[in-house]
Amino acid sequence: MIYFDKVSKWYSGGNSVAIEDITFQVAPHEFVSIVGHSGAGKSTLLKLLIAEDKPSEGTVFYESIDIHKIPRGKLPKYRRKIGTVFQDFKLLPHKTAFENIAFAMEANGRTDEEITENVPQALALVDLEDKIFNFPHELSGGEKQRVAIARAIVNQPDIIIADEPTGNLDPIATYEVVQILKKINDLGTTVIMTTHNKGVIDELGRRVLTMDSGKIVRDDASGKYVL
Repeated sequence: MIYFDKVSKWYSGGNSVAIEDITFQVAPHEFVSIVGHSGAGKSTLLKLLIAEDKPSEGTVFYESIDIHKIPRGKLPKYRRKIGTVFQDFKLLPHKTAFENIAFAMEANGRTDEEITENVPQALALVDLEDKIFNFPHELSGGEKQRVAIARAIVNQPDIIIADEPTGNLDPIATYEVVQILKKINDLGTTVIMTTHNKGVIDELGRRVLTMDSGKIVRDDASGKYVL
């Protein structure tokens, strides 16, 4: 599904190397965690995957498509295949949980009927049916992240990218978010997650890519985080 082929990215005329000669693939329905210290290159990989940035060398494929050759006008169609979850939630503060999720569907051109049907289903999947009309300030950190996950999945993307999704959460909320991501993966969605949290990796027991200084130094299918 996703293939990075000898991908490098540098800035400032080559003086600052973000990632170097990265090659790996992610199969459909896989759950992959990308780990490493701050500055290891994790965020750069995600930016390249969503075509927010272009590689200096190498190619990033989605299925058989070189995503950095997709015409600008067709990039939104590609990005609709990807749902993104952020560490800081990025919820709209003056919209309810329902409205935050509905906004993502509206941006995707979905009908009012689809929104009315699908938003409650997405909230049910993250166990927040009872918070449908709550505003972000009325939710805990874990609940905000679960609304953000519901927003990411409501358009039924092929891939979920979760960038440090538990970074601002306490251990109980972290556990709940990890279980939901596992459930989404079990339902058939590919999940790619960055994290610093060894406990999360141990809980998942799924494939781990370990990065250091812009390179993949370990690819472990058994789910071990070793640096």
